[in-house]
Amino acid sequence: MPGILCEHCTAICCRYIALPIDTPQDRGDFDDVRWYLMHEGVSIFVEDGEWYISFNATCRHLQPDQRCGVYETRPRICRQYSTSECDYHSGDYGWEQHFTCPEHLDEYLRAHPPRTARRSRRAGRGRPRLKVRAPRRARSSGFSTAPADIRRVPLPVLGAWS
Repeated sequence: MPGILCEHCTAICCRYIALPIDTPQDRGDFDDVRWYLMHEGVSIFVEDGEWYISFNATCRHLQPDQRCGVYETRPRICRQYSTSECDYHSGDYGWEQHFTCPEHLDEYLRAHPPRTARRSRRAGRGRPRLKVRAPRRARSSGFSTAPADIRRVPLPVLGAWS
């Protein structure tokens, strides 16, 4: 009989932050996305038509045993997270696209050329800005046999154990 899910937890949900961003529309927008991807620990994915930026960033309260060091006072996002949304057993994330480097984006753009950017009054006024919405939640699809996403990046899958 399978054990309790949390006994096998590797705290994947405590090791990244994903935020929705505006869908890139033109070459300028895609160049901003390319800039994001030039940074270590940053990836972009598309899920249900929505674009997200993901930062690999481990929670500073994650303990060596993969448990929360501030469990009783953890933030609302953590309190609302349930095992039905657990990254450990949800398997295939259902991403339509997953970009982990500028080359992945370049490949996508060769197949899906963007429109030419229109000149705006904002042009040249600093770094691209993110439009932040509610944090991403992993989609639960139960146990999965797909061990990788669309780019063949390995995904955590809860396997059978004795």
